[in-house]
Amino acid sequence: MPQAPLSLAAYIDHTLLTADASQTSLRQLCDEARLYGFKSVCVNSANVPLAAECLRGSAALVCAVVGFPLGAGLSAAKACEAQLAIQAGAREIDMVLNIGWLKDGLLDQVRDDIAQVLEACGEVPLKVILETGLLNDEQKIKACEVCRELNVGFVKTSTGFGHGGATLEDVRLMRKVVGAAIGVKASGGVRDLATAQAMIEAGATRLGSSSGIAIVNGASAVADAY
Repeated sequence: MPQAPLSLAAYIDHTLLTADASQTSLRQLCDEARLYGFKSVCVNSANVPLAAECLRGSAALVCAVVGFPLGAGLSAAKACEAQLAIQAGAREIDMVLNIGWLKDGLLDQVRDDIAQVLEACGEVPLKVILETGLLNDEQKIKACEVCRELNVGFVKTSTGFGHGGATLEDVRLMRKVVGAAIGVKASGGVRDLATAQAMIEAGATRLGSSSGIAIVNGASAVADAY
């Protein structure tokens, strides 16, 4: 049975990750999160202090992206960014794994990259972005296996800035590999109610979207970057 539109708000990370995000638009994002009851706002780490200030006293969390959107930075830099974002008020972290290492089969390096950020997060949940549009199924499975071994909070499909976004097939595959204990976040192209409902039915426990208002209003949204 598909979930009612308004009940989906608790699944949604209300997202603004564009390079030109203004203070006004970030404040509006936070106001919308309060109004609709979204799970979090997802922002770049420099915008965490403002989001945390705007959401003080609210149930909505601040989620920060790390190593975004390429994932190709030094692991220590990713870990430092996560730690500083948490100190600034982030209560969830979404990191991009090193996609090149994964595609080259350098799984020990991929594991260490994630592990360094996971350690920096402490009790704060870590979501690991695979960028599924750049991977084949074997690579997706390997990444999910590493994440399962490390017991991260979530595996996540996409940045929304790469090649392709979330697909039902990828969500089902990721859910199958990580099992029931780890969350699956579908992001990239989740812009309307029907897509959101289908992703949840496929196994997603969180949705990343800049079209959250359209989703909870039961409407379709215009194409956007995330």
